Amino acid sequence: MQKQINRNYIILARESRGLSQVEFATKLGMSPANLSKIEQGMISIDDSYINEFVNILGYPESFYRQEQEIKQSFMSYRKRQIVSPKLLTPIDAKMNVLRLHVELLMKELQFNSAELPILNPEKIGTPQKCAIKLRKLWDMKEGVVDNITKLIESKGVIIDSFTFGTDRVDSRTMLSENNQPIIFTNKSLLGDRLRFSLAYELGHLIMHLATSPNFERDISHEANLFSAEFLMPETAIRPDFEGGITISTLSELKKKWKVSMQSLLYRADDLGYLTYNQKRYILTQFNQMKIRKREPEEFDVAKEAPSLLKNMIVKYKTKYKSDNAQLAERLNLGLSEFIEIYS
Repeated sequence: MQKQINRNYIILARESRGLSQVEFATKLGMSPANLSKIEQGMISIDDSYINEFVNILGYPESFYRQEQEIKQSFMSYRKRQIVSPKLLTPIDAKMNVLRLHVELLMKELQFNSAELPILNPEKIGTPQKCAIKLRKLWDMKEGVVDNITKLIESKGVIIDSFTFGTDRVDSRTMLSENNQPIIFTNKSLLGDRLRFSLAYELGHLIMHLATSPNFERDISHEANLFSAEFLMPETAIRPDFEGGITISTLSELKKKWKVSMQSLLYRADDLGYLTYNQKRYILTQFNQMKIRKREPEEFDVAKEAPSLLKNMIVKYKTKYKSDNAQLAERLNLGLSEFIEIYS
């Protein structure tokens, strides 16, 4: 017996394409009020509507017959201070679509969920101390984290990258139904910002996932403090700041530590190597040189590429002797979109 249309998936499909109710209703040639009634289950859905959903939104009919719960993430985005819901809604929706793919692959491949340490900054002392402890638990070498993407994936955490449609949002983590963490990153991120975003999300997972932080705590700030210590350990980076901080120094240190010049500047400031006026002067130089938003390309950090999810795709196709078209159908995607996402 064919499964019924899941109205939540109509909303999910619409939002993942960045369409408001009014915009989608216009494309359907109906009133926003009637579309709202369809999405609320107040109007029955006939075959002509389903065909229109498929044609306009690009998902096959099977997409709308899924039964899994659509999840929300409690973890904060790494983003600019103010970002409109209109930008965040399609990102959340796409994350849910991709989460469903991960859940299916994990189930079919019997992939075990990641088991990460739980480090509560209220008990350990500070987010920085949590970062220090995690590095010890993972038996990491002192100094630069050579490839944080590879490190995180080696612990069983899945990293997925897609185009967020805005440069105001960097990353967010979502859990699958079996509590598998999936870190989503903006495909447009440069290598240095990507590394810091991954450390930020790792901080959330380690410090906040299982510790139920109260609403008075600024967990985003805690994740930033964790990231700075994890990527630029105090004991290892202090000698690099001893000779003074200049634009030239920061550019050289960027090559070594694989983080942005601004991150290094703020780290030096946090560790007491700059006066207020010195920091302000260097930031003024950044602005005058027009490198505050985009640092010089010659100092770009190589962009790390995740591989765990793509390897799962390959294993699934091998195990079930599937081609792209068959797997796309299994994931409730059109073939062209499957290739765009996973090739």
